[in-house]
Amino acid sequence: METEISKKFAIDVLDQDAKKIRQLISNQRNHLCIAQCKAFEEVVDTQMYGFSRQVDYAVRLGIMSSKEGIRF
Repeated sequence: METEISKKFAIDVLDQDAKKIRQLISNQRNHLCIAQCKAFEEVVDTQMYGFSRQVDYAVRLGIMSSKEGIRF
């Protein structure tokens, strides 16, 4: 079964994921936990790694260029 995904939809999904990560960081910054919480640092590292894999996958599928992927 083939499913066609538009470039706009894929970029919108990635943009939503990026916004969630930014919000997570912003919430912790507001609670002054960033510099003091190793657990938070691990969560952010994991989130960022997973997100970078998503962007890489979209680039390899040809949904976006590597230049577009860098903007995230």
